[in-house]
Amino acid sequence: MRMASRICHDELKINSILSRTQTGYLGLSTSNMPYIVPLNYVWYERNIYFHGAAEGKKVDMIRENANATFVVSESYGTLANSTPANTDTAYLSVMLFGKIEMVEDIIEATAVMQCLLDKYVPGYYNTPLSPHHVTKYQSSLGSHTAVYKFVPSEITAKENASLEENAYYIGGEVKMNSKVIS
Repeated sequence: MRMASRICHDELKINSILSRTQTGYLGLSTSNMPYIVPLNYVWYERNIYFHGAAEGKKVDMIRENANATFVVSESYGTLANSTPANTDTAYLSVMLFGKIEMVEDIIEATAVMQCLLDKYVPGYYNTPLSPHHVTKYQSSLGSHTAVYKFVPSEITAKENASLEENAYYIGGEVKMNSKVIS
């Protein structure tokens, strides 16, 4: 990573952002053409899981090339500076590199679907999801639902911590440093 000072090795922060972030971005590639898909996901057993139709562009690309990237990030605001070129953003981002596989085991698929429900609609359903429901579910377009597992081989994280005294806020103003940077 070019900016070594921003590397984040804090496993607690990495696991936390992977657990709580609502949308992740799955990067796929075939025939030298990248394809990035925003999706709901769950970080479970140190893997990224997501579900979707058992057919379509994403599935075709995964079949052709199972190598993928998955990214999540959170922005914590703008960091103002008297030198405009030093104005920055506070953030934490995590990139995972690995392979995608379809989950064939119904017990694993049911556990993952339950984790997705617990993450996105906690407490909404009064009974646990049954394997029967997972095997029989079809989307409104008639496609069978599949569960996918992204197995990371590498995880990297980058962070620019927020400093309260540098936080930009509407109505705030700073005298610009007019010193020429060479």
